[in-house]
Amino acid sequence: MTKLEPEQQQEVWLKAVEQAQGKVPPARIVKNVVQQIMERTQVPNTYQLGEVCQILALDNPELRGKGGCWGIVNHVGEFSCTVRTWDGEHTVGLQYLKSFNYLPAECEQMRVICDRINRVYSSGLEESVQRFLESLGKLKRAYLTDLEGKVLNLLEFEYKKRSPSH
Repeated sequence: MTKLEPEQQQEVWLKAVEQAQGKVPPARIVKNVVQQIMERTQVPNTYQLGEVCQILALDNPELRGKGGCWGIVNHVGEFSCTVRTWDGEHTVGLQYLKSFNYLPAECEQMRVICDRINRVYSSGLEESVQRFLESLGKLKRAYLTDLEGKVLNLLEFEYKKRSPSH
């Protein structure tokens, strides 16, 4: 309840007492009423498909290890987005996302980089190589340096050599 404005807290209590037929409401009822009000007052999801966002792990244990990673929005829900990162897809609540506000061309560039990293990462190369790919997944810019690009090209070449079906 403390996350709500004082007048909303009052509204929660009145509704909860009403639902408990005039008695002191159990925590379950209060929690449900708080959730309804939070959903009603939540800001609409303005993220777009293809947008590049940063994941903010904050206090969310499900996002441990993902804080600071960037991802490409590939599904926009009412209260969350699914983003594709260097290691797969993650559904993330809106409060755990921050847009990089990249231009469309930069977003497309990042999508291509993400696909390249993900393809090599999922091939199961050495742990040190996976750590390098993970570090690319935390870049705060919309491009790879010349050297980063060359290293990724080499890893892609190795990946193709190891899996002839690709």
